[in-house]
Amino acid sequence: QVQLVESGGGLVQAGGSLRLSCAASGRTLRTNTMGWLRQAPGKEREFVAGISSNGGSTSYADSVKGRFSISRDNAKNTVYLQMNNLKPEDTAVYYCAAKLGSPMYNYWGQGTQVTVSS
Repeated sequence: QVQLVESGGGLVQAGGSLRLSCAASGRTLRTNTMGWLRQAPGKEREFVAGISSNGGSTSYADSVKGRFSISRDNAKNTVYLQMNNLKPEDTAVYYCAAKLGSPMYNYWGQGTQVTVSS
């Protein structure tokens, strides 16, 4: 069974940076699309960034383009999200997710809290 464990969240001032990590265990995810989604209080979960299996293709929500960068290290079975120039509206629980045999993200981690103070 796949397990995704996020780390790296925390409290940061506006304009600061954080790097989230997602370590996968249980099976290799080197052939799977991975992504990050987030959910702010009172809002629905939304897509943040995605990366193809070999890292050659990435996609981002318009709200984070130019500020966030997704990457992966398949040798470590780990996906990263570098977040720069953070804004208070980036405050949310960030979830790592994988597409396993599905066009949708169907495996999720427990999430890591990111709080950006103004």
